[in-house]
Amino acid sequence: MAEMTPEQLRLLRDVFQNACGFVLREDLKFIAERRLAPRLEALGLRDFGTYQRYLRFDPRAKEELEIAIDLLLPRETYFFREPAQLTTYVDEVIPRLAQDAVGRSLHVWSAGCSSGEEPYTLSMLMGDHPLLQGWDMDILGTDLSQKALSMARHAEYGPSALRSTTPEQRAKFFDSAEQGRVKVKREFKERVRFGWLNLLDGGGARLLPSMDVIFCRNVLIYFDTETRRRVVQLFSERLREGGYLMLGHSENLFSLTTRFELVQLSGDLVYRKPRTG
Repeated sequence: MAEMTPEQLRLLRDVFQNACGFVLREDLKFIAERRLAPRLEALGLRDFGTYQRYLRFDPRAKEELEIAIDLLLPRETYFFREPAQLTTYVDEVIPRLAQDAVGRSLHVWSAGCSSGEEPYTLSMLMGDHPLLQGWDMDILGTDLSQKALSMARHAEYGPSALRSTTPEQRAKFFDSAEQGRVKVKREFKERVRFGWLNLLDGGGARLLPSMDVIFCRNVLIYFDTETRRRVVQLFSERLREGGYLMLGHSENLFSLTTRFELVQLSGDLVYRKPRTG
């Protein structure tokens, strides 16, 4: 297997960071070598130095960059992940949203949705909520990986995706599929839509509707500080006043922005875009 020199790691880090904000850290070097080595062989390249030049200058660089990013970005996700936060969302955030909503509609964005478990989880929780019966719920999942988005649209999952799911939830929200797999039931699948989006592409994101809630959990940790600021600013622009930003428990906005207020709910801390009026 080809070994990556420190200089090659730095040059590849620049390529990926400029493309999507992902920081190829030193501790990810071995993973990058293992996952990208087959691409060197497929393209007939001798080392990672020639590979980074390919990603910068070859006419087919855009297609290869998408493949490389898909190979490198972490995809660890499953249904009903971080249940304490989801309980807070159901018991405390949704009632506030229902009270403040203009009309009977809610727009929710799952940014960095990977293979779809998070937006489908939100569809299940919101579709089952007594305060939202008869509401129009638009749930959007976006990601950089076309492969992950294809899996999300297919909505079929194996045991690993269900490891935090109770037997009652499996019976209520899923239909059985072949070889021990399950499919999201139609009623929960239909209110979720998916689209490709680079969070560094502010122009593309600004085409999205105003959101009531943005979930972006365990995504910012892979960005550098300046990229986090850009993405958080984008979230602030897309959230309506009084809307909520839900981050992973290892993430916070300290030293990044003053655009959000930290709200202490009984079950968790959440971020909210302040009202100006």
